[in-house]
Amino acid sequence: MSIFRTIAMFIYLFGYMIVHYGVLRRAERALAAGDMQLVEELVNKHIPHWSRGILKVTGVSLSVEGLENIPKDTACVFVGNHRSYYDIPLLLASLDKPHGILAKEELEKIPLLNRWMKLLGCVFVQRDDLRASVRALNDATAIVESGKSFVIFPGRAPATREKRAVPVSSRPVHSALPSKPAHRWFPVAITGARALFENNGNLCHPGSVHIKVLPPIRTAGMSKAEQKQLPDAVRQAILAQL
Repeated sequence: MSIFRTIAMFIYLFGYMIVHYGVLRRAERALAAGDMQLVEELVNKHIPHWSRGILKVTGVSLSVEGLENIPKDTACVFVGNHRSYYDIPLLLASLDKPHGILAKEELEKIPLLNRWMKLLGCVFVQRDDLRASVRALNDATAIVESGKSFVIFPGRAPATREKRAVPVSSRPVHSALPSKPAHRWFPVAITGARALFENNGNLCHPGSVHIKVLPPIRTAGMSKAEQKQLPDAVRQAILAQL
């Protein structure tokens, strides 16, 4: 049964994008014309719908807690533990609305998907290249500085064990991400995602996932020493939920 779910998932994943290719082109034309309102409207409608469809086709039950913690009037940095390839569609389906993601460079090579991700405002990163990682984090910072929220998975992706997937302290993360008073870091704990795919021999398997958006860690007034400890504070907050 798992093999059929996996085939169905890939058919849906690319089938949706093919069927809605006209929407993609419309959004790209709007982006070229500077009509960001239309781009956001199309992205906010279709990306969550596509993501929820993936979960439905593969029998995933999703519960979300803590959405009330997300403010409506300020840019946020969501920091999640990365344990599965499902993490991206899970967050796209569960947060207040879809946000740009710091994604591995391999995703930029996938036709159609890469174009939707660029419309979403994703930044692609070479995780094994320190300088490239810092540049990507600077691009992500610029997005948050412009008033848009962003999602990062600081750990290597996806981790082979549950708690290895929790964000780890790293110089590029704490030095490049924004720490201005208007910005808040939101730890996001994802539980149960690995059982959907990786723990099943990389085949889709039905299951339940719980996502909890934790209260924000405010960066206002932090000293440089405190900023260096910020990734570890996020890590400990997520670990407490696993």
